[in-house]
Amino acid sequence: MARPRFVLASASPRRVALLARLGIVPDVVDPAHCDETPIKGELPRDYARRMAHEKVDTVAPRHPGAVVLAADTVVAAGRRILPKTEDADQARSCLNLLSGRRHRVFSAIVLIDAQGRVHQRLSETILAFKRLTEAEIATYIAREEWRGKAGGYAIQGSAESWVRFLGGSHSGVIGLPLYETRALLVTSGILECD
Repeated sequence: MARPRFVLASASPRRVALLARLGIVPDVVDPAHCDETPIKGELPRDYARRMAHEKVDTVAPRHPGAVVLAADTVVAAGRRILPKTEDADQARSCLNLLSGRRHRVFSAIVLIDAQGRVHQRLSETILAFKRLTEAEIATYIAREEWRGKAGGYAIQGSAESWVRFLGGSHSGVIGLPLYETRALLVTSGILECD
């Protein structure tokens, strides 16, 4: 039986690269372009799930009969959802907040299979950064690795050297938890079980 078409509802090159680690190349990359404004009082875990659902619900109707995968990654300090940083001041504020403390990264994935059934998983990772000096933050800001990244950092870049503790999914922090994603792709017939 032929594998169904596979659509990634994301514009993230990191998610495409992570799927490649599983030996999967999407047939179509179709970003959802949803409003990503959190609802007042929304908890980070709930926000990640809602955004992944909104993305898949936006994209799936454009690809009937395909398997559609969407994901959303949220960096949280306590109950606070940190933004995808758009400017240096915002990135500096996030890094100062995360300096020397633990935080959580929630990565929600939602998949609609070829029969229209919805499957979902949530990865929760706890990280702790070392205490950052002003010079370290300034150097990182100058490198611009923070641009457009949730919480103002990219773990796949030089910020990884700040991580003194990580419990959970490293790939989930990058943007797509591979353990959970693999399970959904096997269930939907996109990936063969080893």
